[in-house]
Amino acid sequence: MNTIKYFGAGLLASVLLGAGMAGCTVMRDQSTVGQAVDDTAITTQVKARFAENPAVSVMAINVETFHGTVQLSGFAKSETERSTAESIARQVPNVKAVKNDIIVRP
Repeated sequence: MNTIKYFGAGLLASVLLGAGMAGCTVMRDQSTVGQAVDDTAITTQVKARFAENPAVSVMAINVETFHGTVQLSGFAKSETERSTAESIARQVPNVKAVKNDIIVRP
């Protein structure tokens, strides 16, 4: 009876551990889980700063980060919005570079 109890507990622990690790998957050739977490934090900070700035449309500009390089894409209403978005992204801590692929579409 104790063997079955320990087996069941071990099985449950394995399932829970496996489920927890699924959230730590390294994406798109990331070198480490830590790098993926850092990139996600950068993306979140850039989007948050866009949301705080009325000159930038957080809904029209996409943000992706890979190894500290932020890629901006989507559409801006003016060259000012495009350059403001890039400037905001460059000011976020741990951003190594910004690739601005935003298209100006009035």
